[in-house]
Amino acid sequence: MNIVVCVKYVPDATADRHFEADNTVDRVGVDGLLSELDEYAVEQALQVKEKLGDDTTVTVLTVGPDDAADAVLKALQMGADKGVHVCDEAIAGSDALATSLVLAEAIRKIEHDLVVCGMASTDAGMSVVPAMLSERLGVPQVTFGSEITVEGSTVTIRRDGDTATETVEATLPLVLSVTDQSGEARYPSFKGIMAAKKKPVETWSLSDLGVDAEAVGLSAAWTAVEGTEARPPRTAGEIVTDEDGSGAKALVDFLASKKFI
Repeated sequence: MNIVVCVKYVPDATADRHFEADNTVDRVGVDGLLSELDEYAVEQALQVKEKLGDDTTVTVLTVGPDDAADAVLKALQMGADKGVHVCDEAIAGSDALATSLVLAEAIRKIEHDLVVCGMASTDAGMSVVPAMLSERLGVPQVTFGSEITVEGSTVTIRRDGDTATETVEATLPLVLSVTDQSGEARYPSFKGIMAAKKKPVETWSLSDLGVDAEAVGLSAAWTAVEGTEARPPRTAGEIVTDEDGSGAKALVDFLASKKFI
């Protein structure tokens, strides 16, 4: 079996994040990392490989700037076999539709039976790319899986909702997305870190995929951020000194003024 895992390089949530002049997220001048939610996708792909044997190949695919290669490297250190990095300046500012187009065309160039994604990206949280990939590739989708089973050409997931649990299955080839309840992602071992240095990674441009630059980027996006402003600095809190037993009333009055009660 050939598995392709789509991963994303996202700004570190603990870093000093900011926007560019065109109101897009700065993905170059800030520390980044492999999206935590995509680590679960890598983990599930590796577990499938471990169950099926060495005939299974896991390829990690990402779209992003030069530094996005770090996301591929992390997945290779975890145990993936090879990586593909689509890097082209024209992609900057792409929305989910354009991103899914680039991913789909890259996946077409990779031998694949199963495409695995995380449930969302930690910087956008839209959860729509797996469905878009399914449509573009013309294959079924089984999404938001918290438990995954692969038997022959059938993939079965357990999907846990707010009020019910569903069991959904489909036949390969297909697109699968997994949640953060599917199983804790493994840490790269020293052996895995060293082995990753010798694993093949290909870098493709839009021309390699046959994608027109006018179909991606900020100018082709269906939505755009019109403006941003920095979050105001935190102000000092109000201190109530309870010297005469009035502290409880002051607290209630404060909560009421904020409409918390």
